[in-house]
Amino acid sequence: MKLIIGNKNYSSWSLRPWMAARASGQSFEEIRIPLFIEGSRERILQHSPSGKVPCLIDHGLAVWDSLAVCEYLAEKSPSLWPSDPAARAVARAISAEMHSSFQDLRENMPMNIRKDYAGKGHTPGVDANIARIEAIWNDCRARFGAKANAGGPYLFGAFSIADAMYAPVCFRFKTYGVQPAGAAAEYLAAMLAHPAMKEWEAAARAETESIPAEDLYG
Repeated sequence: MKLIIGNKNYSSWSLRPWMAARASGQSFEEIRIPLFIEGSRERILQHSPSGKVPCLIDHGLAVWDSLAVCEYLAEKSPSLWPSDPAARAVARAISAEMHSSFQDLRENMPMNIRKDYAGKGHTPGVDANIARIEAIWNDCRARFGAKANAGGPYLFGAFSIADAMYAPVCFRFKTYGVQPAGAAAEYLAAMLAHPAMKEWEAAARAETESIPAEDLYG
């Protein structure tokens, strides 16, 4: 398999399936294409019919869109979703909510791992998004993740696609100095300490490309 991704510093959509692919145990080749430079769209179109990243190529089959890629990986590695039907349903619901919602957060607190924008980006809409995310994290940890047999510090115990979908938010919270309370704070710390997250962060910090439109606050 080949996973086509963008800049690790900026591309939140790329991070999600990359985390899921790592968690799946499947072997894959990473192809990184820097975004918004001359020729980048043409290079992406060589792999992705949408002209966007991420895109997974498996034996000639192209699967694009981050959540679609995650679902495809879960067909190969079912443990990417919780085994309990109720937990799995909620995991899918919050993953879909992340995929389609939180527009204020995306616009005002874009993922930018190399920057320290503590205190910046807050608007009433952003703060409402943050409150909703904290509520999701606290609820999932209380109902599913904190059970004695859950097997880990993530939203549903063991790492799942739901965690992959919220991984960019964890980097955003670090960049913008957002400090959740309760179980959400412990979850954030666990995600930022995840070996794959630390690997991605190190690679992001080593990148040299800059996208001015994403460097909102200087």
